[in-house]
Amino acid sequence: MKEIKTPFGVIKSEVILFPIYYLFFVFGFVYILPFGIYKKLFVSEDSLIEWLQFICYFSSSIISFLIIFLDKSKNKFKLKNIFWLIFAIFCFYVAGEEISWAERITNLGSNAIREINMQGETNLHNLKGFNNYLHFSFIFSGIFFGWVGWKFFPKIEALPTKKYALFFLFVAAHYALTDLSWITLGMRYPTLRISETMEFLMASGLFWHSLSNIRLKLKANI
Repeated sequence: MKEIKTPFGVIKSEVILFPIYYLFFVFGFVYILPFGIYKKLFVSEDSLIEWLQFICYFSSSIISFLIIFLDKSKNKFKLKNIFWLIFAIFCFYVAGEEISWAERITNLGSNAIREINMQGETNLHNLKGFNNYLHFSFIFSGIFFGWVGWKFFPKIEALPTKKYALFFLFVAAHYALTDLSWITLGMRYPTLRISETMEFLMASGLFWHSLSNIRLKLKANI
Protein backbone atom coordinates (compact mmCIF):
# COMPACT_ATOMS: atom_id res chain seq x y z
CA MET A 1 0.00 0.00 0.00
CA LYS A 2 1.48 3.32 -1.10
CA GLU A 3 1.64 6.19 1.40
CA ILE A 4 1.47 9.82 0.31
CA LYS A 5 2.57 12.42 2.82
CA THR A 6 0.63 15.71 2.79
CA PRO A 7 0.53 18.73 5.13
CA PHE A 8 -2.75 17.31 6.43
CA GLY A 9 -1.49 13.83 7.14
CA VAL A 10 -0.70 10.57 5.34
CA ILE A 11 -2.93 9.22 2.58
CA LYS A 12 -2.83 5.49 1.97
CA SER A 13 -3.76 4.37 -1.52
CA GLU A 14 -4.45 0.87 -2.81
CA VAL A 15 -4.34 2.05 -6.43
CA ILE A 16 -1.67 3.61 -8.64
CA LEU A 17 -2.21 7.37 -8.74
CA PHE A 18 -0.41 8.04 -12.02
CA PRO A 19 -3.70 8.77 -13.89
CA ILE A 20 -4.40 11.67 -11.53
CA TYR A 21 -0.89 13.12 -11.95
CA TYR A 22 -1.16 12.63 -15.72
CA LEU A 23 -4.47 14.49 -16.00
CA PHE A 24 -3.21 17.35 -13.80
CA PHE A 25 -0.12 17.67 -15.99
CA VAL A 26 -2.03 17.57 -19.29
CA PHE A 27 -4.87 19.93 -18.37
CA GLY A 28 -2.93 22.08 -15.93
CA PHE A 29 0.12 22.59 -18.13
CA VAL A 30 0.08 21.15 -21.68
CA TYR A 31 -3.52 22.26 -22.38
CA ILE A 32 -2.70 25.94 -21.84
CA LEU A 33 0.53 26.01 -23.83
CA PRO A 34 0.53 28.33 -26.89
CA PHE A 35 0.97 27.50 -30.60
CA GLY A 36 -1.67 24.76 -30.50
CA ILE A 37 0.76 22.35 -28.84
CA TYR A 38 -2.01 20.43 -27.09
CA LYS A 39 -3.93 20.01 -30.35
CA LYS A 40 -0.83 18.82 -32.20
CA LEU A 41 0.07 16.28 -29.52
CA PHE A 42 -3.37 15.04 -28.48
CA VAL A 43 -6.04 15.90 -31.08
CA SER A 44 -4.68 15.99 -34.64
CA GLU A 45 -4.52 12.94 -36.92
CA ASP A 46 -1.47 10.74 -36.26
CA SER A 47 -0.79 12.69 -33.11
CA LEU A 48 1.85 11.65 -30.60
CA ILE A 49 -0.75 10.28 -28.18
CA GLU A 50 -2.23 8.02 -30.88
CA TRP A 51 1.16 6.50 -31.58
CA LEU A 52 1.84 6.08 -27.86
CA GLN A 53 -1.44 4.20 -27.57
CA PHE A 54 -0.43 1.97 -30.48
CA ILE A 55 2.93 1.27 -28.82
CA CYS A 56 1.23 0.41 -25.52
CA TYR A 57 -1.36 -1.92 -27.06
CA PHE A 58 1.12 -3.59 -29.43
CA SER A 59 3.67 -4.05 -26.65
CA SER A 60 0.98 -5.52 -24.40
CA SER A 61 0.13 -8.02 -27.11
CA ILE A 62 3.75 -9.09 -27.61
CA ILE A 63 4.34 -9.34 -23.86
CA SER A 64 1.23 -11.49 -23.45
CA PHE A 65 2.46 -13.93 -26.09
CA LEU A 66 5.83 -14.03 -24.30
CA ILE A 67 4.10 -14.83 -21.00
CA ILE A 68 2.50 -17.85 -22.65
CA PHE A 69 5.82 -18.86 -24.24
CA LEU A 70 7.69 -18.60 -20.92
CA ASP A 71 5.23 -20.89 -19.16
CA LYS A 72 7.28 -23.95 -18.30
CA SER A 73 4.31 -26.28 -17.90
CA LYS A 74 3.84 -28.95 -20.58
CA ASN A 75 0.25 -27.90 -21.24
CA LYS A 76 0.48 -24.55 -23.01
CA PHE A 77 -3.28 -24.56 -23.58
CA LYS A 78 -4.30 -24.52 -19.95
CA LEU A 79 -7.01 -22.05 -18.95
CA LYS A 80 -4.59 -19.40 -17.65
CA ASN A 81 -2.78 -19.25 -20.99
CA ILE A 82 -6.05 -19.17 -22.92
CA PHE A 83 -7.01 -16.00 -21.05
CA TRP A 84 -3.60 -14.51 -21.89
CA LEU A 85 -4.13 -15.46 -25.53
CA ILE A 86 -7.50 -13.69 -25.61
CA PHE A 87 -5.90 -10.65 -23.97
CA ALA A 88 -3.04 -10.69 -26.51
CA ILE A 89 -5.42 -10.88 -29.48
CA PHE A 90 -7.56 -8.08 -28.03
CA CYS A 91 -4.53 -5.78 -27.60
CA PHE A 92 -3.22 -6.62 -31.09
CA TYR A 93 -6.59 -5.79 -32.64
CA VAL A 94 -6.89 -2.46 -30.80
CA ALA A 95 -3.29 -1.59 -31.73
CA GLY A 96 -4.08 -2.15 -35.41
CA GLU A 97 -7.25 -0.08 -35.19
CA GLU A 98 -5.36 2.80 -33.54
CA ILE A 99 -3.24 3.37 -36.64
CA SER A 100 -5.86 2.16 -39.16
CA TRP A 101 -3.68 -0.89 -39.77
CA ALA A 102 -0.78 1.35 -40.84
CA GLU A 103 -2.48 2.51 -44.06
CA ARG A 104 -0.85 5.95 -43.79
CA ILE A 105 2.59 4.33 -43.68
CA THR A 106 2.13 1.61 -46.28
CA ASN A 107 -0.46 3.44 -48.45
CA LEU A 108 -2.34 0.16 -48.43
CA GLY A 109 -5.97 -0.08 -47.41
CA SER A 110 -9.39 -1.26 -48.37
CA ASN A 111 -11.40 1.10 -50.58
CA ALA A 112 -14.53 -0.86 -49.70
CA ILE A 113 -14.03 -0.16 -46.01
CA ARG A 114 -13.06 3.47 -46.59
CA GLU A 115 -16.32 4.11 -48.44
CA ILE A 116 -18.43 3.11 -45.42
CA ASN A 117 -16.01 4.52 -42.84
CA MET A 118 -17.04 7.81 -41.23
CA GLN A 119 -13.46 9.12 -41.42
CA GLY A 120 -12.49 7.49 -44.71
CA GLU A 121 -10.02 5.15 -43.00
CA THR A 122 -9.33 1.43 -43.07
CA ASN A 123 -10.57 0.49 -39.62
CA LEU A 124 -13.66 -1.07 -38.13
CA HIS A 125 -14.36 1.15 -35.13
CA ASN A 126 -15.39 4.10 -37.33
CA LEU A 127 -17.69 2.16 -39.62
CA LYS A 128 -21.13 3.69 -40.03
CA GLY A 129 -23.48 2.16 -37.51
CA PHE A 130 -20.74 0.50 -35.47
CA ASN A 131 -19.32 3.89 -34.51
CA ASN A 132 -22.55 4.68 -32.63
CA TYR A 133 -21.64 2.07 -30.04
CA LEU A 134 -17.92 2.85 -29.80
CA HIS A 135 -18.23 5.02 -26.72
CA PHE A 136 -20.32 2.42 -24.94
CA SER A 137 -17.56 -0.11 -25.60
CA PHE A 138 -15.18 2.18 -23.72
CA ILE A 139 -17.64 2.50 -20.86
CA PHE A 140 -18.02 -1.28 -20.68
CA SER A 141 -14.31 -2.08 -20.99
CA GLY A 142 -13.39 0.67 -18.52
CA ILE A 143 -15.75 -0.71 -15.89
CA PHE A 144 -14.75 -4.30 -16.67
CA PHE A 145 -10.99 -3.74 -16.43
CA GLY A 146 -11.30 -1.15 -13.65
CA TRP A 147 -13.70 -2.98 -11.34
CA VAL A 148 -15.52 -6.13 -12.51
CA GLY A 149 -12.36 -8.03 -13.44
CA TRP A 150 -10.42 -7.81 -10.18
CA LYS A 151 -13.58 -7.80 -8.04
CA PHE A 152 -15.32 -10.90 -9.40
CA PHE A 153 -12.55 -12.74 -11.29
CA PRO A 154 -9.44 -12.21 -9.13
CA LYS A 155 -7.94 -15.58 -10.13
CA ILE A 156 -7.71 -14.63 -13.82
CA GLU A 157 -4.12 -13.46 -14.12
CA ALA A 158 -4.67 -11.80 -17.50
CA LEU A 159 -7.07 -9.24 -16.01
CA PRO A 160 -5.63 -6.09 -14.38
CA THR A 161 -5.52 -6.07 -10.59
CA LYS A 162 -7.11 -3.47 -8.33
CA LYS A 163 -4.06 -1.21 -8.29
CA TYR A 164 -4.62 -0.32 -11.97
CA ALA A 165 -8.29 0.61 -11.47
CA LEU A 166 -7.94 4.36 -12.11
CA PHE A 167 -6.39 3.79 -15.55
CA PHE A 168 -9.75 2.40 -16.70
CA LEU A 169 -12.38 4.03 -14.50
CA PHE A 170 -11.42 7.54 -15.65
CA VAL A 171 -11.98 6.46 -19.26
CA ALA A 172 -15.38 4.95 -18.42
CA ALA A 173 -16.34 8.12 -16.52
CA HIS A 174 -15.33 10.34 -19.45
CA TYR A 175 -17.53 8.53 -21.95
CA ALA A 176 -20.35 8.12 -19.45
CA LEU A 177 -20.37 11.91 -19.08
CA THR A 178 -20.50 12.30 -22.86
CA ASP A 179 -23.02 9.60 -23.77
CA LEU A 180 -25.18 9.09 -20.68
CA SER A 181 -25.64 12.75 -19.76
CA TRP A 182 -29.19 12.71 -21.14
CA ILE A 183 -30.23 10.82 -17.99
CA THR A 184 -29.37 13.76 -15.73
CA LEU A 185 -29.32 16.73 -18.13
CA GLY A 186 -32.15 15.70 -20.44
CA MET A 187 -29.83 16.06 -23.41
CA ARG A 188 -26.64 14.55 -24.76
CA TYR A 189 -23.54 16.39 -23.56
CA PRO A 190 -21.43 17.65 -26.51
CA THR A 191 -18.61 15.29 -27.46
CA LEU A 192 -15.44 16.43 -25.72
CA ARG A 193 -12.22 16.98 -27.69
CA ILE A 194 -10.14 15.16 -25.10
CA SER A 195 -11.00 11.58 -25.99
CA GLU A 196 -7.51 10.56 -27.15
CA THR A 197 -6.09 12.08 -23.98
CA MET A 198 -8.35 9.90 -21.84
CA GLU A 199 -7.99 6.76 -23.96
CA PHE A 200 -4.23 6.81 -23.42
CA LEU A 201 -4.90 5.88 -19.79
CA MET A 202 -6.50 2.58 -20.81
CA ALA A 203 -3.64 1.78 -23.20
CA SER A 204 -0.96 2.56 -20.62
CA GLY A 205 -2.85 0.68 -17.89
CA LEU A 206 -2.92 -2.50 -19.96
CA PHE A 207 0.75 -2.04 -20.81
CA TRP A 208 1.87 -1.69 -17.18
CA HIS A 209 -0.33 -4.63 -16.21
CA SER A 210 1.24 -6.92 -18.82
CA LEU A 211 4.75 -5.61 -18.09
CA SER A 212 4.44 -6.30 -14.36
CA ASN A 213 3.27 -9.85 -15.10
CA ILE A 214 6.17 -10.71 -17.37
CA ARG A 215 8.57 -9.36 -14.77
CA LEU A 216 7.11 -11.79 -12.27
CA LYS A 217 7.33 -14.57 -14.84
CA LEU A 218 10.98 -13.83 -15.54
CA LYS A 219 11.82 -13.77 -11.85
CA ALA A 220 10.07 -17.11 -11.37
CA ASN A 221 12.10 -18.63 -14.23
CA ILE A 222 15.48 -17.52 -12.86
